[in-house]
Amino acid sequence: MKVLNLRCSEDHRFEGWFGSDDDLASQRERGLLSCPICNDHAIERLPSAPRVNVLGRGEAAAPAAPQKTPPGDAAGPQAIALQAQQAAWLDAVRRMVQNTEDVGDRFPEEARRIHYGEAESRDIRGHASREDADALRDEGIEVYAIALPESAKGPLQ
Repeated sequence: MKVLNLRCSEDHRFEGWFGSDDDLASQRERGLLSCPICNDHAIERLPSAPRVNVLGRGEAAAPAAPQKTPPGDAAGPQAIALQAQQAAWLDAVRRMVQNTEDVGDRFPEEARRIHYGEAESRDIRGHASREDADALRDEGIEVYAIALPESAKGPLQ
């Protein structure tokens, strides 16, 4: 199994696990590879330093010399902070999806039913037009718009 560092055209960085380089190419060609944050399909592989354990007769493997990467690909403090922020956002989206009921296009009606006591109180999510969301806010119903990546709408891994 190969763990590869990947990046989308929006510079979201993530890792992918593949059986081989051919698996990566095949998934990319079939449109199966997408960014877990923005669903972008323009994915590129980032350079990474392989780790090879080579032990001789009683000798410990020498540590590999660090590889130089292009300046934009270095995992500096800013890149690490961005990855942590993206991971936290994705975790929050996963928890939100796990702990809410998807009511789909019935969101405005179901939100009103809950607000006016006609349905049991529970956390819901769904789709509403901007006009419907504004009307709900005018009625005192809290509504938040969150863009969910395609990967969050199906089984989360």
